[in-house]
Amino acid sequence: MSEIQEQVQAAVDELVASGAERGLQAAVYHRGQLVADAVAGVADAATGRAVASDTPFHATSTGKGVASTVIHVLVERGELDYDTRIAELWPEFGVHGKDRATVRHALTHTVGVPGVPVGTTPEDLCDWDRMCALIAGARPWWEPGTKQGYHPQTFGYIVGEIARRATGRPISALLRDLVAEPLGVADELYFGVPAAEQPRLARMEEAEGAMEMTPEMFAAMAEQVPFFRVVDGWTAAPPAAMPTADYCNRPDVLSADIPAGGVLSARAVARMYAALMDDVDGVRLISPARLQEVTAPAVSGTDEVVGFPGTRTLGYAIGFPGPLDSPTLFGMAGSGGTAAYADTATGIAVAVSKNRVSAGDYSTFNRIAEVVTKAI
Repeated sequence: MSEIQEQVQAAVDELVASGAERGLQAAVYHRGQLVADAVAGVADAATGRAVASDTPFHATSTGKGVASTVIHVLVERGELDYDTRIAELWPEFGVHGKDRATVRHALTHTVGVPGVPVGTTPEDLCDWDRMCALIAGARPWWEPGTKQGYHPQTFGYIVGEIARRATGRPISALLRDLVAEPLGVADELYFGVPAAEQPRLARMEEAEGAMEMTPEMFAAMAEQVPFFRVVDGWTAAPPAAMPTADYCNRPDVLSADIPAGGVLSARAVARMYAALMDDVDGVRLISPARLQEVTAPAVSGTDEVVGFPGTRTLGYAIGFPGPLDSPTLFGMAGSGGTAAYADTATGIAVAVSKNRVSAGDYSTFNRIAEVVTKAI
């Protein structure tokens, strides 16, 4: 066992033993090689089923980085171009001033349609055609390309429908055939999870002290927090479809393509990021020149939805507060505390999956990142 494997495993064991986490995975690649693959705890508290390296976890926005990767592979193959107007592929999208919006705008969260109807339910999110029709007909909150603002749910449908219109195939099938199967992780990296595979998944649970979002709380937050504001009956955060543990465990949600999130193991998503940067067992997903393009800063400034300044590449966030923070770090974190990031300067890819939904708390990821930065 290597020194870094021992150190990451010790940190994972400590986090579970302390009660901070129930079930946990951490994986690290360095210049295309897997150097740590650590697991601890249980995937299902009710049965005591242990976490394994290939146990998939629901990972909310960490899946956005996976969806972006599918787009980059399609561009690499010549099936898409970043400056293609979305309406050329998806004519229904080109209304209310969105006719000039491009694939690049979609990837950088500048397309201007971050909201969905405030009454959107999980059942709605599972209906691909319904959601795409709503988004296509939406009035943008700003002229595409003029501002950036995080698209929590709509990002997945927009890039997924772009991919489907370009290829005739759903993004879940493209992920399997173009990314997951070549990398040998087809049973660990999903959008829609087949029903037969769902018993393998980790069961998500709320962190201690988590509060349910009541209508009164949502109304108060809509007045004070940009992320929750309502614009003409639309919001980026519909209260009935927040990514709680119950939402993440729903069989219909797990079966549906909702590529604003994903279902994945830490090992699989770290392997994907490693294969963006380097050859991984004979597989490299994009060329070095494209890697440089897709990881370069594309937009920066105040985020119109989150309310804080930020910088984005083509489909990924740049930097992450903590030990790994760097202008060459790219990836995506999920609202439940999962995260997957890679650094083009160091060749390190780090991912953490866990089943305790700790909204906005990335202390577990940063604990693993601290170990990694000291060990490599």
